Amino acid sequence: MKDFLKNETLLIQELPLIFCSGEASGKKSSDFDLSLGQSPKNIEFQPASVLVPITFDTDGPGVVFIKRATTLKDHPGQIGFPGGKVERGDSSQLETVIRECYEEIYLKKEDTNVLGTLPQHNTVTGYSITPFVGVIKSFEKLKPDLSEVVEIFKVPLDFLLTKDNMRVHFRSFDGDDRSYFVIAYGPYYIWGATARIVKTFS
Repeated sequence: MKDFLKNETLLIQELPLIFCSGEASGKKSSDFDLSLGQSPKNIEFQPASVLVPITFDTDGPGVVFIKRATTLKDHPGQIGFPGGKVERGDSSQLETVIRECYEEIYLKKEDTNVLGTLPQHNTVTGYSITPFVGVIKSFEKLKPDLSEVVEIFKVPLDFLLTKDNMRVHFRSFDGDDRSYFVIAYGPYYIWGATARIVKTFS
């Protein structure tokens, strides 16, 4: 898989076949996967969608991330993927992610080639996230809606696919000590649900 991810044409041809074959499917993941004993019961998770955007340019293949505004109610200041919760007017979770990507980083539908989905991920904050994977035409065309996103950046795909670049960290959350995945890239601290989605993808 790592070899053809370096080539845009091969990725567009082969990755959908992997999704369809079931190799990329599996049970849902959760923020509590490393702390199963702390998983709360009977949570009604709110559906949400994010896009894992892959871009190809002179720097090689990369994955696009956003840094959320510190004024947001949920996950302020954190690193994530563009996307958001499903709203009443959305006909599908794919429509949600297309709408949110345009609202947050002005990524147009026609500039996005969605290849498939990863397993759903349930978060400690009560969301059930469906991650879509797609190739986007141009990183340079993206611009943040500063009310929601303060920065857009990309991380080399090879870096994310290298196992040694992912760590497990610990912190106290709501009185419990919890474990979670972390990817440190320069000044960026990618953790929690976003890091878990990267791990599932890689």
